[in-house]
Amino acid sequence: MALENDLHALAVEIAREAGALAIRRRAEGVAIAATKSAAADIVTEADREVEALIRARLAAARPHDGFLGEETGAERGTSGITWVVDPIDGTVNYAYGIPVWAVSIAAVSGDPDPRLWTAEAAAVYAPATDELFHAVRGGGAWLGDERLAVNAERGVAGALLATGFGYDPATHAGDLARVARVMPLARDLRRIGAASLDLAYVAAGRLDGYFERGLNPWDHAAGALLVTEAGGAVGGAPDGRPGQTMTLASGHALFDDLAFAALGVTGS
Repeated sequence: MALENDLHALAVEIAREAGALAIRRRAEGVAIAATKSAAADIVTEADREVEALIRARLAAARPHDGFLGEETGAERGTSGITWVVDPIDGTVNYAYGIPVWAVSIAAVSGDPDPRLWTAEAAAVYAPATDELFHAVRGGGAWLGDERLAVNAERGVAGALLATGFGYDPATHAGDLARVARVMPLARDLRRIGAASLDLAYVAAGRLDGYFERGLNPWDHAAGALLVTEAGGAVGGAPDGRPGQTMTLASGHALFDDLAFAALGVTGS
């Protein structure tokens, strides 16, 4: 596991440095740089600056690796390792001053496609709370020095679930219909606003499960490894893997019912 441990150490180091930069820029004031898929889908100057820092640090440490980032796109490497990065996951929270956002960094091997890759190491750092969730393939998932475990049993009161909604108003009716199908499983529903933290919270047992349509690879790459290394299940669509159609995560006891409610198919 020498390579995985090296990747893990680098992800943790850079996530902390990137988070510190994002905190400084937030204190200085947020400038909206552009919108993306919809008017509500914003990118700040800090998103771009933080991703540039992460990309530069990775290039200096591992110049032959590939890179897939939310703000600067994809670049294939020659080492077989690709870094999948969301510099500020939860940008709207960040812009509004809601302290629920994170730097998400994952190292994956193989084809840089979430249907094909193998996640090797991950770091999800929430600077506002100074919580560092991290994982290495085969080595468990951790919050700082505390090993994480998903909630393995289903509570009699139902599951505490989280979800999110896309920026395109045309998708909201479908998302709300899905929530209606899932709610019979739930004791309550959370909408946190940062997919990497939704997944980290499933890994930590703070949530029983999570489902969301419309995620990109950088949204779930790190968080998915946290969940599986904490003993949970991750899936979705297409092809049973997290993707644009659906991303799902929970303990195994809940997973098939959550998948059926969210997708109309079993997860196994």
